[in-house]
Amino acid sequence: MSKEMMLTDTSSIDVINDALKAITDKHKKVSNIVTPTPYIKKKMGMDYVEYSYMREIADKEYPGWSWTIVNTEVLGSEAFVIHGRLKWFDQGVWREGDMTAAHRIQKKRGTAEFVDIGNDVKASNTDCIKKAFNMYLNIADDVYRNQVEDHSLSDDEKDEMLLAAGSISDDKLKQITQLIKDMVVHKGNYKSSMAKLAREAKETK
Repeated sequence: MSKEMMLTDTSSIDVINDALKAITDKHKKVSNIVTPTPYIKKKMGMDYVEYSYMREIADKEYPGWSWTIVNTEVLGSEAFVIHGRLKWFDQGVWREGDMTAAHRIQKKRGTAEFVDIGNDVKASNTDCIKKAFNMYLNIADDVYRNQVEDHSLSDDEKDEMLLAAGSISDDKLKQITQLIKDMVVHKGNYKSSMAKLAREAKETK
């Protein structure tokens, strides 16, 4: 393989890796957005977020998104099911994701007469798109308990730890580098790990 071909391939990989990191960073940013209290409601003891707020965040963070109803189905006279597809532009990449949701058909008490079938269809579609907003765009992750706490070290913490390890030996530097990469060393044990390195550094003097 020529050096030119190898360079081209490496450049392509770098571009892909940069794009993937940009996507990850964007979704982490959106996931960490705190949903304002006025938009958080309760239904049957469960928190939920108003559609208008989720749509506003989608417009701001993922402009150009679209929603298509792929299929609908009525489960007897009990529920209406929506299969929808969300499409969004994600840091230079068009992406798609499917979602389904069902909404119980409301009936007048003691009868088989529907209250408002049109409203039930609308509610089913709204539930479906809100689920897609959360699953694929990370909107309102704080309310729907989908946030993942980041335990990785900051760049400054990594630099400080590697500097301390390097002052002991090259082998210790390699060991700590791998432990950081594997997240064996993380925010939860950073201080104790640094204290241990400090003790080892004194012992080597």
